[in-house]
Amino acid sequence: MDFRRKKRAPVDIGLIPMIDVLLVLLFFFMMATTFRQHSDLKIDLPQAEGSEIQQTTKAINLYIDAKGVYALGSDTEQVTVLPNQNLEGLKAALVKMADTSRHLPFIINADGKTPHQAVVSAMDIANQIGFHHITFAINPPETQ
Repeated sequence: MDFRRKKRAPVDIGLIPMIDVLLVLLFFFMMATTFRQHSDLKIDLPQAEGSEIQQTTKAINLYIDAKGVYALGSDTEQVTVLPNQNLEGLKAALVKMADTSRHLPFIINADGKTPHQAVVSAMDIANQIGFHHITFAINPPETQ
């Protein structure tokens, strides 16, 4: 009877197979990732802390109330509620108004409770038509 223990072979963790597995995983995740291209809109964010109210000489104003109703006006025209309140009606009205005034600032006057989708849709349509100077109107801070 031989009760001596047999010598075991030393256990090594192979570094080369581990690197191969990591490279395969890296390649898989790189190919499985979706890349999205976002369109850039140049937007002037409002500053509500200033004491001076900035007035532009000419601009196209889009008014959106809390119910998402669109009204359009400029410095030379009265504010009129759009008869067709869907996005196609807004686009048609903006195209009609923007024949020669695409270089003018486009000011969005939105109520604080306006649905976010209505504002984003208006910005997208304005960008499609060619208004690239989009500004948001703000109320001056209330003094106490």
